[in-house]
Amino acid sequence: MARKGLGRGLETILGDERQESTGPGEGGVALIPVTDIAPDPYQPRKRFDDEALEELAASIRTRGVLQPILVRPTPGEKGYTLIAGERRWRAAGRAGLHEIPALIREPAEGDVAEMALIENVQRQDLNPIEEADAYARLRDSYGRTAKDIAESIGKSRPHVANMLRLTGLPDDIKGLVSAGELTMGHARALLSAAAPAELAKQIIEEGLSVREAERRAAGKTASGASSHAQRGEGENGKKAAKASGRKDADTRSLEEDLAATLGLEVSIDHHGKGGTLTVSYGDLDQLDDLCRRLTGSRV
Repeated sequence: MARKGLGRGLETILGDERQESTGPGEGGVALIPVTDIAPDPYQPRKRFDDEALEELAASIRTRGVLQPILVRPTPGEKGYTLIAGERRWRAAGRAGLHEIPALIREPAEGDVAEMALIENVQRQDLNPIEEADAYARLRDSYGRTAKDIAESIGKSRPHVANMLRLTGLPDDIKGLVSAGELTMGHARALLSAAAPAELAKQIIEEGLSVREAERRAAGKTASGASSHAQRGEGENGKKAAKASGRKDADTRSLEEDLAATLGLEVSIDHHGKGGTLTVSYGDLDQLDDLCRRLTGSRV
């Protein structure tokens, strides 16, 4: 029996019907008590920004919930389990709503995880570790390949493959990535480090660029200034550390955003009014994918 494809959006999975319903029932929009709904155990997103939730709650107080959440009946229990829309559900509770509009479905277990993944990854508000863990669950529990996952969410196969590699990091380093103290580029560099915890500490304390982190992971250091920076020899050592690749938070954040979008290593070196943007690829498939994305056509 052929495995069904993953390349579907929520509309395809759910069907096109959007008829109104006055009460809970399969196929329509119902008003369900907020307290009758439980979070989805397969939810990829583990962290919810408190300020963003407050902003959404304020919007809901003024305009209501504009898009229904998606729920399924909880097997063997009274109530419902979220499939998609946990931010809206949490914000509705903060806004003081007693009921929330919801679409009710009873998909198979694989579809529950799949829909939650599509909903959350396409909204691009997962941190790298949450995204990687979600891909790993589809791979390990449902036999999905990197290509399957890439097609379902509109990402490149190299991007998905690179994200899956992050699941091999130690838990303490995953925590630093989730908290935003390490970028995805730094995390990939740590995968090849002999002592990842020590290198992670250096990245944070010295503000190392991704390129310098890769050098140290490979057992190399940049000549001159970088070696002085590693030894921390007084004021000269501090200046050398800057010269070896320390970057301000905005530059590092931009590197991370570009790397996440392209699924490739990105380095930005700013000098005066100009600078260089370096995108590194590991094989010809990655180069082909990059060229296609930049030109909008297959090369």
